[in-house]
Amino acid sequence: MAANSRSIRYSLVIPVFNEEAVLPVLLRRLDQVMFRLDGPAEAIFVDDGSSDSSSIVLRALAARDSRFRYIGLSRNFGHQIAITAGMDAAQGDAIIVMDADLQDPPEVIEQLIARWKEGNDIVHARRLSREGESRFKRATAHLFYRLLGRMSSVGIPADVGDFRLIDRKVLEALRQMPEQDRFVRGMIAWLGFRQAEVAFHRLERAAGETKYPLFKMVRLAVSAALGFSDLPLRLAIWCGLTVSGLALLYGSWVVLLWLGKDSHLVTGWSSTIVVVSLLCGINMLMTGIVGLYVGRIHAEVKRRPLYVVQARIGFDRDETAATPAIHAVNE
Repeated sequence: MAANSRSIRYSLVIPVFNEEAVLPVLLRRLDQVMFRLDGPAEAIFVDDGSSDSSSIVLRALAARDSRFRYIGLSRNFGHQIAITAGMDAAQGDAIIVMDADLQDPPEVIEQLIARWKEGNDIVHARRLSREGESRFKRATAHLFYRLLGRMSSVGIPADVGDFRLIDRKVLEALRQMPEQDRFVRGMIAWLGFRQAEVAFHRLERAAGETKYPLFKMVRLAVSAALGFSDLPLRLAIWCGLTVSGLALLYGSWVVLLWLGKDSHLVTGWSSTIVVVSLLCGINMLMTGIVGLYVGRIHAEVKRRPLYVVQARIGFDRDETAATPAIHAVNE
C-alpha cells in the first residue's frame, strides 16, 4: 500500500510523548484500520521529545513501511505544537488527528470519514463517557467546557478534544493562523465551515501514564480562555468599578458620621488595613490578568518558529538519513 504525496487520501496525525508501552497495540490497530480504508493513507507520528524508546520504534517503522512517517522534534514543545507540526506535513485530502494512548479508538476513524463523505468539512469526535478518569477530572473537564462555551466569542463544541477530521481546505485555512499560544480545537471552531459530530465512548489508557497532569490542564484552560475571550479583561474592569463604587459609598458614610460627630467613629488602623489589603489584592489580580495578555503579545512579536524539526523519516523514500530543519507554521 505504498503511496506518494499526490495520491494520499487520508493523513493520520498522531503526537507521541513517551508512549513506548502502548505503541505495539496502537500500531496493530492502526494497521487494521488503514487496510480497510478506501484510499491510500499515511500515518504521521510526531515525536514530541520522547525520552523512552518511542523514537526508536517509530524511526524503524517509518524506514521500512511506506505508509508511516516520522517527525522528531528537537525537544518537547507541547501537545498542541506537535499536532501543528503533524498537520503541516500532512498530504491527504482528509486529515485525522488523534492521541496515541488509545483513549481515542482508531476504529472511530471510519465513522469520521463516513460523515466527511456526506459533505462535512470538520467532523468532531464527541465523548459520551470518560472511562478510567477520576471524578475530579471529569468534573473539572465538564466545568471547563461549559465556562469556555459561555466565555468564548465562537462556538467551541463541548466534550470534544483534539480527536477530529478536517478537510484539506480547512487545513489550508488553519495554516494561515500562526499564533504561538495555540488552542487547536478552538482555532478550528473559529474557522467555521460545515461541521458534524460522531459520538464515542472515550476509553481508559491502554498502557502508560497520562501526559496531561493537572498543571498542564490548567495551562491549556488558561490558553483557551485568553485566546478566545476578552471576558477576563472585561471582568477586571467591572471588578475595578465595583470596588471603586463600594469605596465611594464607604467614604460618604464616614463623612456623614464625621459631620454628625458620631461617637462610634473609631480612629483605628484595623479597618484601614483591611480596606488597603483588599484593594491591593484586587489591584494585583487585575494587573496579573492584563499581564497575561501582554505576555502573549510579547510571545507573538518575537516571531520565533513554532517548532524545530530534528528528524524526518518516510517523507522522501530516497532519503536514508534525517536532516535537521526549522519549520514555521506558515511555510
